[in-house]
Amino acid sequence: MNEAIQQHQPDIVAPLLEEPSASGRTILIADDDRAIRTVLSQALGRAGYEVRTTGTAATLWTWVSDGAGDLVITDVVMPDENGLDLIPRIKKIRPDLRIIVMSAQNTLLTAVKATERGAFEYLPKPFDLTELVGVVRRALSAPPQPVPGADGDRSQDEGLPLIGRSAAMQEIYRTLARLMNTDLTVMVTGESGTGKELVARALHDYGKRRTGPFVAINMAAIPRDLIESELFGHEKGAFTGATTRGVGRFEQADGGTLFLDEIGDMPPEAQTRLLRVLQENEYTTVGGRTAIRANVRIVAATHRDLTQLIRQGLFREDLFYRLNVVPIRLPALRERPEDIPELVRHFQAQIMDEGLPAKILDALAMDRLKRHRWPGNVRELENLVRRLAALYSQETISVDVIEAELATAPPTPANGGGTNEGLGSLVERHLREYFAAHDESLPPSGLHDRVLREVERPLIALSLEATRGNQIRAAQVLGLNRNTLRKKIRELDIQVTRGVR
Repeated sequence: MNEAIQQHQPDIVAPLLEEPSASGRTILIADDDRAIRTVLSQALGRAGYEVRTTGTAATLWTWVSDGAGDLVITDVVMPDENGLDLIPRIKKIRPDLRIIVMSAQNTLLTAVKATERGAFEYLPKPFDLTELVGVVRRALSAPPQPVPGADGDRSQDEGLPLIGRSAAMQEIYRTLARLMNTDLTVMVTGESGTGKELVARALHDYGKRRTGPFVAINMAAIPRDLIESELFGHEKGAFTGATTRGVGRFEQADGGTLFLDEIGDMPPEAQTRLLRVLQENEYTTVGGRTAIRANVRIVAATHRDLTQLIRQGLFREDLFYRLNVVPIRLPALRERPEDIPELVRHFQAQIMDEGLPAKILDALAMDRLKRHRWPGNVRELENLVRRLAALYSQETISVDVIEAELATAPPTPANGGGTNEGLGSLVERHLREYFAAHDESLPPSGLHDRVLREVERPLIALSLEATRGNQIRAAQVLGLNRNTLRKKIRELDIQVTRGVR
């Protein structure tokens, strides 16, 4: 059986329950792979549908032009025409005909193109047959779709912000494609180095606001007493040193996208002002009295656990729900090791454009990269690829070189300040390692929060007690950056008994 479809024999052999609505509905399938056509025909036939299959776009177009079919399932790459190019033509003559696109070209661009051109759903290969039948049923019962408007053709994969064909990344691509032409607020979470700003840029660069500005601000990098001015601007004389009017990030991002990075570090007073903007779609400058209309899309991001900050009284719960309209969690690189070869090729192509030579990694070297834990995630991998190109003269990189580099590599900075995996990530990492080693599925995510609550505060307190309040030594024991430890001490209200500072 073709690998483009998951090997789920029960989906093919076991009969599926026929719904009354399926009777008399005809599905048109276009794919140049005979095995895929056969399997899809069997599965949909057992679901109660009439099925017609073809290996060419021309035949599919003839059927559609003649008025045949209630739904189309088409591949992208076919011998006579690209399936994506066929969608606008179909929509022009039959705007209510649902189209499902399936493709082995599993990139963000493919998902965006399919959605923009009017596809009801995009399914990356390999896919599950049960999922496909479910999508067909939803498509046939869904209300009419608006006819997509004309848009610029995105014909090149160059410069794609997100790389990877793993199942986790495919789900992110599908989510992003659905969000491109909306103004819904998005909350992106994930460890440092997973590419949260790249998600924000993708939503902007491929969305309806792409002609407007993209403005980013990192809350952790701005002094707390200046964040309100940075966000909303200020009037002349609003505070000491305000000799001229200052333009804030909201005004700079007018008509575009505002990316609020490390939103968990926003001080309470700024949280209150931001909540009003999200509620009323307007704001005032610091020292100003006139309300200004906010015409921006908000994308927020954090590597911190906001639910824990809410419990500690450090983050407003009402603001969290205003920001968390659509949550997107970026997987850590260790959760998608199958994407590492493609990421390596991507970074090698970048450094070749910069004049550095690309290297060939032998099979053992690549396998070693897949088994690494990657605490610095994609950022750490990129740094490694650049070091290999700059420091080694040989064309082929062996596993011994990789072992040496991984053993001696400095800790990857998180937000610009030393190693900062954090106790939350440490607990999660050890939980994943334990359950993976015992071949068990992960427990519910609530277990992570419970363990963190019960372990974090006493663990830090015990480390400080053992080191007599020496925060440098305690940070070393815990594997934290000293600044991170100090922040934890403040957040958790831990009393430090100092013996040696």
